[in-house]
Amino acid sequence: MTEIVQQLVDGLGRGGEYALIALGVGLIFGVMRMVNFAHGELITVSAYASYGLALTGATWWILVPGIVVTAILTSVLVEFVAFRWVRSATDFAMLLTSFGVHFVVQAAFVMFVSASSRHFARPDWITSTVTIGGIRFEAIDLGIIAATALSLAFTVWVLQHTVYGMAIRAAAEDFDTARLLGVRSDQVIRMAFALAGLLAGIAAVFFLMRTGRAAPSAGLIPMLKGVLAALIGGLGRLQGAVIGGLLLGLVEILLVSRLPDSVDGMVNGIVFVLVAVLFIFRPTGILAAGSSHRP
Repeated sequence: MTEIVQQLVDGLGRGGEYALIALGVGLIFGVMRMVNFAHGELITVSAYASYGLALTGATWWILVPGIVVTAILTSVLVEFVAFRWVRSATDFAMLLTSFGVHFVVQAAFVMFVSASSRHFARPDWITSTVTIGGIRFEAIDLGIIAATALSLAFTVWVLQHTVYGMAIRAAAEDFDTARLLGVRSDQVIRMAFALAGLLAGIAAVFFLMRTGRAAPSAGLIPMLKGVLAALIGGLGRLQGAVIGGLLLGLVEILLVSRLPDSVDGMVNGIVFVLVAVLFIFRPTGILAAGSSHRP
C-alpha cells in the first residue's frame, strides 16, 4: 500500500508540470480554436534567459521572476509576430504557423548560440525530501502540486471575476457574437496569450529547476506532453487540462515502476497507445469542450 501511495505522489509531481503546460494550451485553444505547437518555445526561450542570468551570478530569487516574465513577453511577441496575421486563415495554416514558429526558434538557437546544451546550477533544496508515514515527499514535487493548484485557482478567478477574463470566456463561447457585443478581439487574444505565457513560465521554473539545462529542444517534450494532457482532458476545458496532466503523470510513473528496466524506453510509446484507446471510446477527451469559431 505504501508503494502505491508513493507512486501516486510521484505521479502527481510529474503530472503537475504537464498540467501547467496543458492549461496554457487549452486556454489558447478555447479562444482561437488552435492547438499551439509553439507553446513549448516559451520554455526554450526562458531556459536560455535563465542561463544568461545565471552567468551574471543571479540567484534563483532573480531567475524565477526572470523566467516567468520572459515566458509572458515571448508569448505575446509570438502572437503579434506570427499568429496575428493568420487568424482568419484555415486551421491547417494555423497549424503550420505554430510548427513554423517552433522550428524557427529552435534553428535560431542552434545557429546563433549552440546546438549543445548549456547547464547552470540548480537550487539545493529541490533534492530535499520529507518522509511522512513511510511516504517520501520531494520538495520540488510538493512545489509543483501547490503551484498547479494555485495556478488553476488564479486562472479560474481571472476568467470569472475580471473584465478581460469575462471577455475571454465570451470569446471562447462564440467569438463572432462577442465581437458584436463590443469585445475587442486584439485585446482578448493578447490577454489570452499573456495568461498562457504566465502558466508556461510557472511550468518552466520547475522544469528548469529539475533539469538545470538550456537547449534548443528544451521545450519540445514538455510541449508534447502538455498537448497530450490537454487532449486527454478535453481541449478548451481548464479543469480537463489539469485532470489530463495529472493522469498522464500518474500513468507514466506507474508504467515505469511496473515495467522491466529493459523496456523503459517504450514508456512513451505505451502511453500514446493507451491515449489512442481512450480516444476510441471518448474522442472529445474526458471533459468535452463547447464549440466556437476562430476570430
